Amino acid sequence: MDRSLIRHRFRQIAKMCTENKNGPKSRTRQNSQQVIHAFEYGKHPETRHGSIRIKEGQDMKILTLNTHSLQEENMNEKREQFVSFVKDTQPDVIALQEVNQLMSAPLYTGDTFGLRFHPEGSELKEGNHALLVAKMLHEAGLHYEWSWLPMKIGYDKYDEGLALFSRKPILESADLLASRIDEYTDFRTRRILGIRNEDGWFYSIHLSWWLDPNEPFIEQWNRLTPLLADQTPADLVVLMGDFNSDANVHGQSADVVKASGWFDTYEMAQTKDGGMTVGGLIDGWEDQPDQGAKRIDQVWVDRKTPVSSSRVVFNGTNEPVVSDHYGVLVELDR
Repeated sequence: MDRSLIRHRFRQIAKMCTENKNGPKSRTRQNSQQVIHAFEYGKHPETRHGSIRIKEGQDMKILTLNTHSLQEENMNEKREQFVSFVKDTQPDVIALQEVNQLMSAPLYTGDTFGLRFHPEGSELKEGNHALLVAKMLHEAGLHYEWSWLPMKIGYDKYDEGLALFSRKPILESADLLASRIDEYTDFRTRRILGIRNEDGWFYSIHLSWWLDPNEPFIEQWNRLTPLLADQTPADLVVLMGDFNSDANVHGQSADVVKASGWFDTYEMAQTKDGGMTVGGLIDGWEDQPDQGAKRIDQVWVDRKTPVSSSRVVFNGTNEPVVSDHYGVLVELDR
């Protein structure tokens, strides 16, 4: 991989991606560990879908899934199954992890179907998983805006990153460094991706293991906590994704997050299932002591919020399995 691309991959500069020259202007505020990209939508032609509002008493649907993309067998079929589910349920916000593209793939230069942000110095390649999902959603008649953040090299061949999709206009995007390590070539680098729409801030999270000897979960969480606290107090903040630690194990990540003032939507849900999001051994857990079923994919909010339901999806019971993780669909009563 070109060393200059690696050096520039995460420069603290906003790159706002638009589909026409009349797209939103951007402004940036940053510090050493975060960069916020704010988009002004005054003349943006796609603000027409800003009229989509969650009515009083109407649920807001939130979906998270670690996609394990491009590593899965029958990936195209599984992507179609995922998009079919989105078409049927139409979540308001979708958080994806392990959103990959082959580093060796050709540069993509076509329509990006609502892409609003990816870092300057990063390159969108043909076959990017989030791009293909965005294209399929567009072809299905659904309008989502989306952001993609590559954060490290995965499996020695992928640009591995995070993605967020929103039915409402993305007003800001955030790129927060969670790990002490900040090297694109180091698999231990962890960043989180955030977007803000009119409903609040939403973050796609993929943190390290609780017992990691070099980058333990608690150190990354302590690094993120002041950055997340910097958000506007009036905004709802939602953390969603792969926490790499079983929420059912006391004294580990879930207790730490809860002690920091966050609320587990699974615990608050009026209706819920067993909550397990992995059924056994998965990639990355080979050296971990617990190889059984776990609830490691979670959705947290920064305030007590009525939660209508929380259910596991893509677990082979409700929907076909599309990844080594199952997904979580949460409905917040707004």
